[in-house]
Amino acid sequence: MPLELFLDLYSPPCRAIYIFAKKNGIPFEFRPVELGRGEHLKPEFLKVNPLGKVPALRDGDFLLAESVAILLYLSRKYQTAPYWYPPDLQARARVDEYLAWQHTAIQLPATNVYLCKSLLPHFSGQPVDTVRLDRLLGKLKPALQHLDQEVLAAKPFLATEQVSLADLMAFTELMQVSFSCLFALWGHSGHRAESSALATLSPQPTAVGCDLFRDWPRLAAWRARVEAALGPELVQDAHKLVLQPRDPRDAQQDPRLAQELVHRLQERLS
Repeated sequence: MPLELFLDLYSPPCRAIYIFAKKNGIPFEFRPVELGRGEHLKPEFLKVNPLGKVPALRDGDFLLAESVAILLYLSRKYQTAPYWYPPDLQARARVDEYLAWQHTAIQLPATNVYLCKSLLPHFSGQPVDTVRLDRLLGKLKPALQHLDQEVLAAKPFLATEQVSLADLMAFTELMQVSFSCLFALWGHSGHRAESSALATLSPQPTAVGCDLFRDWPRLAAWRARVEAALGPELVQDAHKLVLQPRDPRDAQQDPRLAQELVHRLQERLS
């Protein structure tokens, strides 16, 4: 039985795993799990991960959750290029250091910005709460400042001199915030982006008050280096869903689910 990856590509950690597997030629069956439709709460998925969260992995009878654990499992099982998770003790420790730090410093505040900017307006039908958004962006700022002014002042990537799992995790998280800001220009105006705007990820997506890379030049240069290392085509493939604004009609297909999600989001972002 082939390796199975249960992913929702709206999720940054899921996209990190998808990119890593594709980049390294790891054979897998892609099992999409749509969080927005509550598929992570269905009995069949709860057999894979009783916690009801993505990403998840099934390798024969072996089940595994948590994005970092899955990335490390894949890197070890398939013996991927050493730069992803270096064998050198201290270089590996730097990757571990970032992966441990990013959960609360990057992933949590970046996810909250995305939820406030994109998901909550989508399911509630209400405009973005700009006061809340500014507060949430303020919680992300110290981490961005640390990466730009300290970490990337010393080296081209976050942990070593080459791209690693640390960069992959950070890249998908920060791109999520950027694209959610772009939705202010696309998603709630009733218009789709022109196809030419989707043809490349090179231009920095921006919106008033939410240009993630504007004040952080080293972070912007790092983003370009990571994208080049991963391959622009693969990056675009992984981000196709995020680049397409959500259809507001989707939120009304199951009003009860939408109401429950709004309640959960309001509770989390309060």
